[in-house]
Amino acid sequence: MELYIVEFLLLFLLPLILGSIFLGWQRKVKVKHRVSGVEKYCFTGYSWTYFFFGFFIPIFRGEIAIGIFHLIFTMLTFGIFQLIMPFLYNKQSSIRLLTSGWELNDTEDKMSFAKSKIGISS
Repeated sequence: MELYIVEFLLLFLLPLILGSIFLGWQRKVKVKHRVSGVEKYCFTGYSWTYFFFGFFIPIFRGEIAIGIFHLIFTMLTFGIFQLIMPFLYNKQSSIRLLTSGWELNDTEDKMSFAKSKIGISS
């Protein structure tokens, strides 16, 4: 009986373990809006928050349309989308921020790390 519990936990947490190994832990980087000067964080690496909370994460971060799209896609794929998105969400979210008037505004180390994870040159 105890072996089944351990196997279940390993199977359930496998995407989190693999994501952390291949993409690294989720890290936050400060971004600043060019026009308004408002500061907030974007994230890089595996999205463990998306793994646990799913389509609610885009909604909590103010991307309501994206969250609804993710909910619909999750239902259409019977939840498989929820297993794939944690690997992609932080990168996609950061790209959306950086292409809509936000710019990285943190220490040079964090900014260069974020650029390499997001795939930005310069």
